[in-house]
Amino acid sequence: MTETLVALIVDESKWLTVSMTLAVLMVIFLVFRHRNSAFPNQRRVMAAMNMFFGTMIGAMAFGHLLAVTTKLLTGTLEGSVALFYAIGVALAAPAWWLILHSLQMVVSTEDDGRKTLGLNAWLTVTLLALGLHNLPLAAAGFFNIGYRLQSGRVLGWAIVGLAVVVNVGLFVGSVIFFASGQSFEQFQGMQ
Repeated sequence: MTETLVALIVDESKWLTVSMTLAVLMVIFLVFRHRNSAFPNQRRVMAAMNMFFGTMIGAMAFGHLLAVTTKLLTGTLEGSVALFYAIGVALAAPAWWLILHSLQMVVSTEDDGRKTLGLNAWLTVTLLALGLHNLPLAAAGFFNIGYRLQSGRVLGWAIVGLAVVVNVGLFVGSVIFFASGQSFEQFQGMQ
C-alpha cells in the first residue's frame, strides 16, 4: 500500500490532470458562490481566470514539493534538494497568493489591478524561466494579464474564449499523458 502511494505521489504524469480538475472545481465553486454578486461580470470573470491559474499552478507546486519530500525521505532524490524546494516555493507562493486574491476580488470593492498583474507576471515568468516547455502552463498567465489590461468587451470575450480553448486543449493533452502512464521523458521520446 505504501509503495503504491509513493509511486502515485512521484508520478508526474498524474499531477497536471489532477491540478486542472481541481482548478475547474474551484472556479465552479467561485462562480456558484458569487452568482448573485453585485460586482460587474468583468470582475467576476477576472476572478475566475485568476482562480483557475492560481489553483492549477498551486496544486502542481504542492505536488512538486510533496514528490521532492517523498523522494528525499525514500532516498531516491537525485539532484539539489535546495534547488528543488526553491522551485516549488517560487511557484507555490504566488499561486496560493493568487488564489486568495481571486477570492478577495469577488467580495471587496478595492481594485488592486497591480496585484493581479504582478502575481500573474510572477507565475508566468517563473514558469518560463524553468523552461519553454512550460509555455502551455504559462499561457493562462498571459491570458489573465491580457484580460486585465483590455478595455473592450469584444476583445475581452475573445481573450476568454481563447483561454478556454487553450486550457481545454491542455487538459485533453494531460488526460492523454495521464492515460499513457509514461514519464515525461518517455512520452516525449527522450528515453
